[in-house]
Amino acid sequence: MERPRHQGMAKNTYMRWRLPLVCLLWEVAMIVLFGVFVRFGSEADAHWEEEKREMNLTSDIENDFYFRYPSFQDVHVMIFVGFGFLMTFLKRYGFGAVGFNFLLAAFGIQWALLMQGWFHSFKDGKILIGVENLINADFCVGSVCIAFGAILGKTSPIQLLVMTLFQVTLFSVNEYILLNLLHVKDAGGSMTIHTFGAYFGLTVTRVLYRPNLEQSKDKQGSVYHSDLFAMIGTLYLWMYWPSFNSAISDHGDAQHRSAINTYCSLAACVLTTMAFSSMLQKKGKLDMVHIQNATLAGGVAVGTSAEMMLTPYGSLIVGSISGIVSTVGYVYFTPFLESRLHIQDTCGIHNLHAMPGLIGGIVGAITAAAATEDVYGKEGFIKAFDFTGVYQTRTPSIQGGFQAAGIVVSLLMALVGGTIVGGILKLPIWGDAAAENCFEDDVYWEVPEDEESDVYHMHNPDKPASP
Repeated sequence: MERPRHQGMAKNTYMRWRLPLVCLLWEVAMIVLFGVFVRFGSEADAHWEEEKREMNLTSDIENDFYFRYPSFQDVHVMIFVGFGFLMTFLKRYGFGAVGFNFLLAAFGIQWALLMQGWFHSFKDGKILIGVENLINADFCVGSVCIAFGAILGKTSPIQLLVMTLFQVTLFSVNEYILLNLLHVKDAGGSMTIHTFGAYFGLTVTRVLYRPNLEQSKDKQGSVYHSDLFAMIGTLYLWMYWPSFNSAISDHGDAQHRSAINTYCSLAACVLTTMAFSSMLQKKGKLDMVHIQNATLAGGVAVGTSAEMMLTPYGSLIVGSISGIVSTVGYVYFTPFLESRLHIQDTCGIHNLHAMPGLIGGIVGAITAAAATEDVYGKEGFIKAFDFTGVYQTRTPSIQGGFQAAGIVVSLLMALVGGTIVGGILKLPIWGDAAAENCFEDDVYWEVPEDEESDVYHMHNPDKPASP
């Protein structure tokens, strides 16, 4: 008797024409928009020699490229290697984790250069780009990678591209409101990147709730080698996070301070994560999920205050608290969110990015409100918070209030935007897989013969399984 095919076969996941059409049309659109709007900034343009003379510069070393490029490289590795490999923990979704992260990030940085350029570097009808624009584009895409973690394994590549298009747009608007209108300080993006990206992703996954996802429960776990691959992503992120938080800080003390504060926070976070991971398990054994994720929460939680005078011991405190909160979240909050609120958070971004992001925003508000000239020095105080021009009369307490307002704005933008985008992604036209076929590479990827099994062949019943 012929075995009945899976119900999911009724869903059309065929991508041969849809994915190429979307990718090629959107890339043509990028080429046209770049041709119309994007030009090299003064420090990347061939007129740099004239620029040097006008600015009385004597050496090319003064070009911003030499200050920013090392940080850019670190951030770039975090986006494409760190986030990509961090999500390879699923036993049968390694290609999708790395490959789709690659896809959405490559499209996202192009769209981000345009969106952020229109808001921040638009001059005489052109967007002028330099190395700092590349860093900010990576930051923007970082928020998309975070949101991707919530819907990992449950969406088609076209859905991911559509989400990237809208999320980059909303990110750029939110970033402009916080940095330009509210004059918020958020160098490491606790609010603009992590809080916004996480709650956006959580809202999208709530809208895309799949009541029958239990049918693919056996594929939501990890195996020994997939957890090792995920730890590669963890270690890259952990090592380079000081660069992430300091990449766009002012040259000199602010950038130096950002790296030190992040370094200390991350180190403390590892110890409290290990402690609570063991403490919360019945047999006292460590859970690799906690080690892969919660150990990074210290970098998230110190993002807003990294360039402030948080002090090294303050960074240790923030990192310690964030490691505890994140680990507790994986043990207790993730099951609660899924069972009670129907939020199916594949990677646990609520624990790694959402809660630590809120902690980071709160710590930044408190640190800003407590700032004094005695601690920063008169010139350092003005420089740290950019209290110049229309902001020269702003006081630390008022700055703290605006920092807190930045958290609220980011949350509102994420929740409202995520609801709308989630509704768009729920339309039955994007080629997403049925619930029982989620977390499965074979839906959209050619899988090597030696890795195939009966589970992989569910989408190709005519192909025999390996013996």
